[in-house]
Amino acid sequence: MALISLEDLDGLDDEQLDDDITDNPEPMDEDDRLLSHWQAVASTHQVSVPPDMTGPIQEMTRNSQQREPLPFAPVSRHEKMGEELYEERVYAAGHWACVTRGEDLYEQSISMGFMKLMRFICKENSAGKYLGMTVPVVSNIHMMEDGTTFKKDVQTSFFLPADFQTNPPQPHDSDITIVYREPIRVVTRTFLGTTTEETVTRQISLLWEILGATDDLCRDNYMVAVYENPGIPRRRNEIWFIRRNL
Repeated sequence: MALISLEDLDGLDDEQLDDDITDNPEPMDEDDRLLSHWQAVASTHQVSVPPDMTGPIQEMTRNSQQREPLPFAPVSRHEKMGEELYEERVYAAGHWACVTRGEDLYEQSISMGFMKLMRFICKENSAGKYLGMTVPVVSNIHMMEDGTTFKKDVQTSFFLPADFQTNPPQPHDSDITIVYREPIRVVTRTFLGTTTEETVTRQISLLWEILGATDDLCRDNYMVAVYENPGIPRRRNEIWFIRRNL
């Protein structure tokens, strides 16, 4: 997926950063080098990274190894011939920071949404401090009546870390809302690689083929969970089907 995330900073070394700035003959400090790298990644997603993202990028880089997994309870795991077909889980209730964007491209909506969330995570909040990061970052997709085309608006959500669940900090950005969500039960299947509208649509179709017809799962609303750096060729993602009832 064209998600501009803190994961883009994982494993950066001097050679990678140098590759991104070879066209710039002027010496660059570390902040400029990081921003240049993000701008290079973003350009492949048809998104620009503004200079005021330097602070959040720095903060995410310093804390890149400190991430909380979303809390969930496993329900079941299904295999065939040693291959995992899908899992079922219940994710806990809690507060999420959410932002919805309706850009021309799915990739742009996710990227622009997460950059807003980055600013919120990195001190642009009522607590005035870095909040910490949870994974995965989840996008919520609604479908058109044909059942195969994504609606333009895509919601990107970040589960607040445990320390802030009881008293969630408020965002400075009015586009971000703090939402309390009840527990959800999902059927989830892992897939590797990119998460464009095309690949996600294919994964939705594949999981329906595996599951067969059932009225217990939503068909107009899916979620995509992203765990790893978009620069990793076989990065881990999941498609989530939502159970109508726990």
